[in-house]
Amino acid sequence: MDRFPSLAPLLPEILALHGKWRAPNPAVCCADKTLDWAAFCAANHRFAHGLLGRGIAPGDRVGVIMGNGLPMVQALFGTLAAGAVSVPLNLSVNDDAVVAMLTDAGIRALVVSEDQQPRLAALRDRLPESLSLWLTGGPAGDGWDSLDDLCAGQPETLPAQALALDPEAPLNIIYSSGTTGLPKGILHTHRGRRDWAYDLAIALRYHGAARTLLTIGLYSNISWVAMLTTLLAGGTLVVHERFDAGAFLDAVEREGVTHTAMVPIQFQRVIAEQRERPRDLSGMHAMMSCGSPLREGLKRDIFAAFPCGIVELYGLTEGIITTLEPEDAQGRWDSVGRPLIGTDIAIIGDDDRPCGSGEAGEIVSRGRITMPGYWNRPEVNAEARYVDDKGDVWLRSGDVGYIDGEGFLYIVDRKKDMILSGGQNIYPQDIEALLVTHPAIEDAGVIAAPSERWGETPLALVVPAQPGIDAGELLAWANGELGRQQRLADLLLVDELPRNPNGKMLKRELRERYGDRRYA
Repeated sequence: MDRFPSLAPLLPEILALHGKWRAPNPAVCCADKTLDWAAFCAANHRFAHGLLGRGIAPGDRVGVIMGNGLPMVQALFGTLAAGAVSVPLNLSVNDDAVVAMLTDAGIRALVVSEDQQPRLAALRDRLPESLSLWLTGGPAGDGWDSLDDLCAGQPETLPAQALALDPEAPLNIIYSSGTTGLPKGILHTHRGRRDWAYDLAIALRYHGAARTLLTIGLYSNISWVAMLTTLLAGGTLVVHERFDAGAFLDAVEREGVTHTAMVPIQFQRVIAEQRERPRDLSGMHAMMSCGSPLREGLKRDIFAAFPCGIVELYGLTEGIITTLEPEDAQGRWDSVGRPLIGTDIAIIGDDDRPCGSGEAGEIVSRGRITMPGYWNRPEVNAEARYVDDKGDVWLRSGDVGYIDGEGFLYIVDRKKDMILSGGQNIYPQDIEALLVTHPAIEDAGVIAAPSERWGETPLALVVPAQPGIDAGELLAWANGELGRQQRLADLLLVDELPRNPNGKMLKRELRERYGDRRYA
């Protein structure tokens, strides 16, 4: 029997088809400029042809060091349309880390915004010899080609190379947020990113009329969630250069924003701003929080302020994802939900045996969204694998959690952050959750400190909510509320806690600063 051919287009072709069929609809808005789908795809395709014409081949890595804006969107999706591999980097990392990551990726081209041009020019002698094309949003000269010159006169059609891509070809490399040593490059393929976007679009309730506000740097995997789900559905990206709580609320009320993806500290500031000057938030359809725990008090505040509630996402860039739907939140405020469509999770003990219901252990996952591996890190790939009794391969998370009788996942803590005190496991996240309920405490982090008696003991670093707070009084209150095994050896007041741009607390830095204090 003759059959019609089955087509499974990848993201470059899917977006190009949106450019054909959704041509007049807005695709990207930034500041006072909007590109409709026809113009958006044309810009991406010109960029792609420009790369290919300068010798950048499909599979070559393209470093992207830019601030949020239309040029960065064009660089990311133009690279996608060329079949090349984007390597977007966080602007806040130091020069040594920039050099290390670009060298590890073996980039062939580098795209920077004009404000980053002097920084990268100063690093020229330290960057890989494979780098042959330097592109800037500023004027050409001194070895730099301008983005305008790259795109000038190029065709507006999708390059043939993008239509011939192997589904397992790499699409991008997202580097982890390590603060010492070389961060790990997390590789994603064209098939993997497309399937990831499909599954997340359903879980996060995206649709063709979505107007998604992006406030986090576009290098972040959190932003990639919002970008790919929105564009896959044919919606509109609304890109802000930086996060501002007032501007966020104004965009929801006045500009028809329907979706967003942010981290808890951003939602905390949004709620504070909403209390000061309320806006109409009824137009928001769905929001996602991820990156660090969304504590119960803040989650309740979000539900009170936004009629749509919030989807809490737990996940790793490597490919572990669960979501707690708003309808399931009541009575499960501390849960991070159930696995993403088509994926499976399990809990295993230190002996790699499955844990029972309610028993804490390491979270492992498997499914089509799992990364193929870390870039150039075979030894780390081996460490991240768990093989069960049936021979199935799972991805280790490094996180400790448990699954209740209804199948909902609860995160206990990072495995490496666990405190072993007198033979008992103590999870800092439990103590932190208590500390932030005190009205005098704005933020809190708990780490292990050496103890002569117990081996390790909990030490709290607390950011006070106002001046004049007495650390001794807070310590006494906390130890009166905590279980005997959890009691703090000390509580120190600090001005702030180190966090990465996605809001995740950097426990490694806390241990480096305070972990050498010794207690009886």
